[in-house]
Order: sequence, then structure tokens, then C-alpha cells
Amino acid sequence: MSETKRIDCMKCRHFYITWDPKFPNGCKAFGFKTQSLPSRDVLASSGKPCLTFEAKAKAGR
Repeated sequence: MSETKRIDCMKCRHFYITWDPKFPNGCKAFGFKTQSLPSRDVLASSGKPCLTFEAKAKAGR
């Protein structure tokens, strides 16, 4: 079995912090909130890494 590349949700444009203390992390692409990082839940439920990852745009000066 090949090693799965970890996806850093903090660098994804779909990731957001929620106001819900029980589920502090959210994914706008999939529309759910979770206690852990959304990419971990996607991997656990589908067996595949998150395919909707899009890097955040860099802020220009």
C-alpha cells in the first residue's frame, strides 16, 4: 500500500474556523464541520485523500 500524501487544510481556500466549540473546523467545499481537520475525515470516510484542495491565494502588496 502506498503512503498517502497528507493535505494541510490550513493552506486550503475551502477551510474555515467555525464558531461551534464542538466542531471548530469546517470545509466549504464539502459543507461539513468537524473536530479534526476535514482532510482527515475525508480520508477516513472515503479511503482517498481530499481532491478539492485549492491553495489559498497569496496576499499581494
